[in-house]
Amino acid sequence: MDAAAAAAGRGGPAPPRCARAETDSEDAVATASSPHSAEAAGAAEQGNGGPAPVADAADVEGVDGIRIRRRPVTGPPVHYVGPFQFRLENEGNTPRNILERIVWDKEAEVSQMKERRPLYMLKGPLENAPPVRDFVGALKASFDRTGLPALIAEVKKASPSRGVLREDFEPVQIAQTYEKNGAACLSVLTDAKYFQGSFDYLDAIRNAGVQCPLLCKEFIVDAWQLYYARLKGADAVLLIAAVLPDLDIKYMLKICKILGMAALVEVHDEREMDRVLGIDGVQLIGINNRNLETFQVDISNTKKLLEGERGQTIAQKGIIVVGESGLFTPDHISFVQNAGVKAVLVGESLIKQEDPGKAIAGLFGKDISPVSAA
Repeated sequence: MDAAAAAAGRGGPAPPRCARAETDSEDAVATASSPHSAEAAGAAEQGNGGPAPVADAADVEGVDGIRIRRRPVTGPPVHYVGPFQFRLENEGNTPRNILERIVWDKEAEVSQMKERRPLYMLKGPLENAPPVRDFVGALKASFDRTGLPALIAEVKKASPSRGVLREDFEPVQIAQTYEKNGAACLSVLTDAKYFQGSFDYLDAIRNAGVQCPLLCKEFIVDAWQLYYARLKGADAVLLIAAVLPDLDIKYMLKICKILGMAALVEVHDEREMDRVLGIDGVQLIGINNRNLETFQVDISNTKKLLEGERGQTIAQKGIIVVGESGLFTPDHISFVQNAGVKAVLVGESLIKQEDPGKAIAGLFGKDISPVSAA
């Protein structure tokens, strides 16, 4: 257990989470369009007289079938007696898997970020943020142009399971070569501790003139992060169903709508897929073939989750399905496309190549760049 995880369990009160909004006020908020309205929507998340939270973060386990705990439930494992430090680890203060460890650290990190820059301090900068670009529209246009799943190419330096993927990591250069070679959108890792990402990368790519819409790839545990991602130039964010209860997802979708951002709601199994299909307003569902508890990958997971009534419901609602993880070859792309996928999010199989942009043609088995189409 590291210092950040230990900090997450210190005695003080839990940082406020996004609150459940009443139906009438949610509808009113959803039709607003300015950052001023966004700030009003965020007031509940800040605890300024809004409705009570769905549950304390430590109590999320079990809500909607969620299996992770949002922070240690028995306090930190490190204790001090005079000058001596003792580690007293038990089931309540030890993460059970890598996802839980990441989320515990993220809760502590976001709490500190919110203290430094409360939501009201983001109001002015948000009004001057770069215009939002159409993430969903870009995916549809790419699919129509190529007849292949639209590519969300990932700017990713490292991962907990694979370590550093690329030593000569130049995020802007990588983003530019992805765009040149046919990526419809880009995903930018912003988690520093486990993926060596940064919000500075997101900001730099946006300011470098890259036109592809940008997904902020982050572990979202608090509505404040949505505003911060938009401030840094994000056009879309990732919401992970394994981490967020349904009411939190609904609330965050409202905020995304206000801010003009798309939300890619990620699922890993049948239970999560059924939950997300029951939520109104979902436009993008990502099927992660990686088990976030074990980090094992199985691309047949995509086909399994799109069979039968689930696939029919997705088609009826016009939801775009994004295949994620384990995609390395044209056969893999063909497999998930035949299962019903219309976009793919790919990082490792591109970023590890000498020229990540040119590796796109190898992934799809053909050149999908706009120049080739012309």
